[in-house]
Amino acid sequence: MLQLRTILNVADNTGAKKVSMIGMAKKGNRHYAYLGETITVTVKKAIPYAAVKQGDILQAVIVRTRKEKRRKDGSYIRFDNNACVILAGPDIKDPKGTRIFGPIAKEVKDKGFNKIVSLAEEIY
Repeated sequence: MLQLRTILNVADNTGAKKVSMIGMAKKGNRHYAYLGETITVTVKKAIPYAAVKQGDILQAVIVRTRKEKRRKDGSYIRFDNNACVILAGPDIKDPKGTRIFGPIAKEVKDKGFNKIVSLAEEIY
């Protein structure tokens, strides 16, 4: 459960390290975003000579949240940090990077981000 101006880690190798959530595409007046949702982010910290620069506005999908999420089977999933993966374009479900770091929630696969799940190290 993330809201505007939340700082997230980036779980891919695009060169961005920290991003800030600035909006939710096509969600109307909602205040929170959850696992597997597409959000609009701005890059706050990036490594030099990377594919993305500081200040870039990009689309990303949430792959980890600190706030627990209840699943249909009654179990809960929770991670140590908030993280996202930067997408290649506004309506494209493929990642911009070629590697995904850390665990990924199963809800990301349920939302149709199959390429991200196939690149991930582990799925919870």
